[in-house]
Amino acid sequence: MHSGTFSVSTTAYMQFVDITSQAQQAVSESAVVDGIFFLFNPHTTSGLTINEGCDPDVQHDLLGVFQAIIPSSYPYRHAEGNSPSHMMATLTGSSLTVIIADGKLQLGTWQRIFFCEYDGPRSRKVNWKVIVG
Repeated sequence: MHSGTFSVSTTAYMQFVDITSQAQQAVSESAVVDGIFFLFNPHTTSGLTINEGCDPDVQHDLLGVFQAIIPSSYPYRHAEGNSPSHMMATLTGSSLTVIIADGKLQLGTWQRIFFCEYDGPRSRKVNWKVIVG
């Protein structure tokens, strides 16, 4: 089994960072031709998603919708002040699975893998594992 970790640095309170290249690099370094690629985010105020990567307005719209449906004014009991970030992380989730074929991540034409920051800026880690299939 092949596994590792890579870093993601964010520069804004909320942003989507395209990590597709880092993910593909991990797959390439594993030398696995056919298998499964797992990504896991060990943080509670950020997430992972696969979505359109060609038009940055999609990322902008996603963040806008998340902010519209998760109010900052709700009487949260969590005292750290980042409760909306925890809620958004639950929406996107903490893990992803992508098929590997011919040594490449099998993403759709417009798909990219994003690290979703909801409580930045921060330096984060993403864990990955490749299983031969």
